[in-house]
Amino acid sequence: MSGNEIRQRFLEFFAKRGHTIIPSASLVPENDPSVLFNTAGMQPLVPYLLGQPHPTGSKRIADSQKCVRTNDIEEVGDNTHLTFFEMLGNWSLGDYFKQDAITWSFEFLTSKEEGLGLDPKRLYVTAFAGDENAPRDEEAYAIWKDIFEAAGLDPEKRIFFMDADSNWWSPGDNGPCGPDSEMFYDVSGALTDGLTREEFIAADDRQDVVEIWNDVFMEYEKKDGQVIGKLASQNVDTGSGLERVTAIVQGKNNVFETDLFQPIITVLNSLKTNDDARAIRIIADHLRAATFLIADGVVPSNTDQGYILRRLLRRAVRQADLLGIPDGALAEPTKVIVEQYGAHYPNLFEKQAVIIDVITKEEEQFRKTLEKGLFQLKKELGRNLETGEAVLRERVRADTAFNLFTTYGFPIELTEEIAAENNIKVDRAGFDALMEEHRAKSRAGAEQKFKGGLADHSERVVQYHTCTHLLLAALRHFLGDHVHQAGSNITAERLRFDFTHPEKVERDMLDQIEGWVNDKIARGGAVTIETIAKDVAENDTTIEGSFWEKYPDMVNVYTMHTDDGSVVSRELCGGPHVANLITIPPTFKIKKEESSSAGVRRIKAVLE
Repeated sequence: MSGNEIRQRFLEFFAKRGHTIIPSASLVPENDPSVLFNTAGMQPLVPYLLGQPHPTGSKRIADSQKCVRTNDIEEVGDNTHLTFFEMLGNWSLGDYFKQDAITWSFEFLTSKEEGLGLDPKRLYVTAFAGDENAPRDEEAYAIWKDIFEAAGLDPEKRIFFMDADSNWWSPGDNGPCGPDSEMFYDVSGALTDGLTREEFIAADDRQDVVEIWNDVFMEYEKKDGQVIGKLASQNVDTGSGLERVTAIVQGKNNVFETDLFQPIITVLNSLKTNDDARAIRIIADHLRAATFLIADGVVPSNTDQGYILRRLLRRAVRQADLLGIPDGALAEPTKVIVEQYGAHYPNLFEKQAVIIDVITKEEEQFRKTLEKGLFQLKKELGRNLETGEAVLRERVRADTAFNLFTTYGFPIELTEEIAAENNIKVDRAGFDALMEEHRAKSRAGAEQKFKGGLADHSERVVQYHTCTHLLLAALRHFLGDHVHQAGSNITAERLRFDFTHPEKVERDMLDQIEGWVNDKIARGGAVTIETIAKDVAENDTTIEGSFWEKYPDMVNVYTMHTDDGSVVSRELCGGPHVANLITIPPTFKIKKEESSSAGVRRIKAVLE
């Protein structure tokens, strides 16, 4: 069964069980400032898990969500780590709960007719052991007990209670949360007779069993790090990684041997002159991620999403050089990626020319950067050779090698090779130490940026998000209808808003914009929501919107009124917003206006 067939079979399975199939959201979150990318299947669905009606009107939905995570980028190339992946998910928004969720999970995994046809004897599950936030999940245990007994298997050797570290899912400090039940599959094929709890933990540590599915029972809410009570309705959030499931179904011990990667790797093998299996895996993964990112509107830059894309492409070029792949040849495997995924993600076909152009130009630019790095290195080596200084000048210093890497993207391997030609060594140990320090800082930043994979729905962030609507309305009022949103980033301390405009906005105009926003806040007024067909909204000139392609067929339109009922803003959005403008702190202050990119300006503002 191919990876594409597994995805389709999953969607058909849940469609037959009353689920509305929705398209994947864009990799770039809409109105979710806490993350650069959608990093989990449930991330775009947070407002609906918190109680907001879904635009489809359905309480049962299913999808395959595109995701990108780069906090483990250095691990890519092993058997499991990826930067781009798909999460299969089925969701209950206040409808079914544990009984149906668990039963359907088992049926899809084991059914030969409708599902994956996996061997029930190789399945193991875990359930929440209970703590001060919630009791032991006896209900999930009882459901699994009946399922295993019906299959002729001993539940005592299949079901294990685990603590919150393993079986409690939370988005971070705020949002929906709850106990979960995880399913594991025996990839060794030697554990079909069952295990004790201790044996299961040991098998998990050895990766003889791997997680294949997770049912999260969202019935609690967390605020400021504390579970504060139950949600208004019980929800189900399930997740299963397509690449991992495909590897298991196809009997492979790593994701790169599946049909999701082999066509890409085959092309790379035809282009290479040197052998390095890990380098090929890195290129395949990074090109796949880059292809999807570019299709979703990301372009290389030195900040935010664009920086991640640039980093992925430059790492791919570096690995291609190690393999002896000719300059400009990365377009060939990119075409294979588009062909392989285009049927399910048609925007890849639509953007193919753009994708290849971006990748080709970024490679060309990077090679120019490499030339600058090579010049700097040769200059450093020349000084060493000319002075003949002992010890200090007998090797390339760690900070020099590190600067070449971080500033010019100069591979340490290339630095060592060129230095060796001049009988000079590189302080590799010192370089590695600096790199580890750098990675530790990067991981710490990633943990904050990607924590939980969810938006911060704190009161202040919601206020700032609402202000972006007011700011856009003010910009269009004073500058003209050519102004549209080009991006935003919101924290609990400030908002950053990008908008289309060809020239600098002077301070006197910013003062007028600022005053307009503050007037609307001071006057107060309700914020209302309506769900309408996307094609209707797109043709309604009173509705402002950007990134229409990211939205489903039914969309949410938020309207902001002043106290007399007149409309201030009417805009396509995914939420969240305040209920009334009067609840926003009284003073909106524009701190800075600057260029973001060609034809795009950026405003930074605060609430005081």
